[in-house]
Amino acid sequence: MSTESPSYFDHLETLSTQALLTGMNSLDQTVPQAVAKALPQLEALVEATVACLSKGGRLFYIGAGTSGRLGVLDASECPPTFGVPHGVVVGLIAGGDTAIRKAVENAEDDAQQAWRDLEAYNINDQDIVVGIAASGRTPYVIGGLEQARQHGLATGCIVCNAGSAVAAAAEFPVEIVTGPEFVTGSTRLKAGTAQKLALNMLTTATFIRLGRVKGNKMVDMQLTNAKLVDRGERMLMDELGIEQEAAAALLQQHGSVRAALAAKQTK
Repeated sequence: MSTESPSYFDHLETLSTQALLTGMNSLDQTVPQAVAKALPQLEALVEATVACLSKGGRLFYIGAGTSGRLGVLDASECPPTFGVPHGVVVGLIAGGDTAIRKAVENAEDDAQQAWRDLEAYNINDQDIVVGIAASGRTPYVIGGLEQARQHGLATGCIVCNAGSAVAAAAEFPVEIVTGPEFVTGSTRLKAGTAQKLALNMLTTATFIRLGRVKGNKMVDMQLTNAKLVDRGERMLMDELGIEQEAAAALLQQHGSVRAALAAKQTK
């Protein structure tokens, strides 16, 4: 059943808070199971992404509404987490940055706009474009993927319905069939959770494969606040068996956990 199918629950307005939360939670527990079924597809998309980025390409997300916002979120978290430059992962949303906070009417219905948005970044055949669309029928995403394929780019998608037009437009489709939402058609719920899980796995696995994690630590993370500086110091303490004062001095001297480890280990 699709994300637009009627909810398994009805007369929601008559339910207690406890019943509402219990019902939502019961449905949410089905999401990881749906993601698990799509792991082979997700593996293929990760491999394609690694291949593109290892050659200097970039990962572009295109989406509308919640799907677009999730792509922007994932892209924005890659530089501080993995130390990659801004622009290696780019999230584009129908309606532009305004649509991140406020819906832009009819923006998702323009099948030509996604490619125009991509062209603004000098898109080329080393890049990969991943469309995100819960329904799998968003014109902005379909048009962008079709244009990308015509120009020789690798393409993927994350959708939450089976047999969709978005999946048909992508070379590496990931179909996470989450089924009806608690509130009929409200794909910010289960579908949004599934997309977030898939995006987490896509970029995390990709950047681990590209050497941006050492052991299990974010050695390339940007030290942009006191919490992250403290985390970096503790990484050095664990790895090198040193006290925090020495770790802090190393981190201040070298600017990153990776650089501090490399300098210490070459001595």
